[in-house]
Amino acid sequence: MSAQKAMRSNKTAIHEILSGDYGLILNKVYENKLITQREYKNLKSINNANVETHVIELVDKIMNKGEDKCKDFLNLLQNDGTIKETFPQLASLQLTYTPLLSEPVQVVYQINSQPVGLCMIINNENFLDGSQRAGTDKDAQSLAEVFRWLGFRVLMCKDLTKDQMDQALTCVASLADMSQLQKFNFKEWDGSSFVDPQQVLAHGDAFICSILSHGKKGAVLGTDRNPLPIIEITRKFSGCDQSVLTGKPKVFLIQACQGSRIQLGVQLMETDDDTSPSTIPKDADVLVVMATVEDHAAVRDKSDGSWFIQSLCKQLKEHCPRGEDIVSILHFVNNDVAQKEGYLRSPSGEVQPARQMPEPKFTLRKKLVLKPQRT
Repeated sequence: MSAQKAMRSNKTAIHEILSGDYGLILNKVYENKLITQREYKNLKSINNANVETHVIELVDKIMNKGEDKCKDFLNLLQNDGTIKETFPQLASLQLTYTPLLSEPVQVVYQINSQPVGLCMIINNENFLDGSQRAGTDKDAQSLAEVFRWLGFRVLMCKDLTKDQMDQALTCVASLADMSQLQKFNFKEWDGSSFVDPQQVLAHGDAFICSILSHGKKGAVLGTDRNPLPIIEITRKFSGCDQSVLTGKPKVFLIQACQGSRIQLGVQLMETDDDTSPSTIPKDADVLVVMATVEDHAAVRDKSDGSWFIQSLCKQLKEHCPRGEDIVSILHFVNNDVAQKEGYLRSPSGEVQPARQMPEPKFTLRKKLVLKPQRT
């Protein structure tokens, strides 16, 4: 019971008891700053009224001041020695109250649309120089399965040059000209394979973009080996007055090397451890997760897929049903990938032990919680 409700339920009894010495209670209330000096003078000089009317005016005024003043008034009645001695009948009243909990700040993105949104995958496997990224189809399928499970429509296009990637991303960002999607041979995951999209596409309450390709510092490569800066990718989806994605979370999962340096392991030191505004910045609500830190290579198994994407899908499957937000889940991904050990060939041709450390960066304003959808 709140303090206001406690006063309301005992109001008649309080009136009768405090009428025994109105001057005392009025002075005590004023001394404890529950009323202002003007209110004190006005209450003291009420004309043509009996004592109980004065008490009613006083109690009503305190109740109208809100929960905190009511709480202070009840504490005064129960704890002041003079009041307890003058009004012993107060001890028989139920003046206890339960403090109201503060209204929690809304910090979770509202995900209500069905489907949740679009998940776009650019899967570059075959490059124009004849090289291949073996294992990338495994990553694409794992992503398709987990994000379909989380309620997204999953689209994939394969083997795009830098300019084609740029155009495809622009097309999906606006969805202004659906016929343009046909140029990039977009396919949709139907639960078992990639097929031609059967329905009109629309953005929902969240957007996922995963790019599986080679890369260099700050960029991903098209199949022509030309770089598309990651900042240009994310800016296509920046908030603006016309975008339906403004204020909604946009996640970019980049499986690409960021350089040729091979990340080495280091020995840990021994320890004792046993174990919504009217406007928002246009670059808000973005999460970019790099498979590896700047200047370093990312590990990809030719049959099992990449360390980062496979770990991400595994951790999403494990933690999304528990209601955990995606940034928290990325801690598990980072820790999982950080424990993996493998070998990579350096630019000089030498095979070296390799480690990997994914790197999330975000401007998310709220928690992004994705939940499995019932089928």
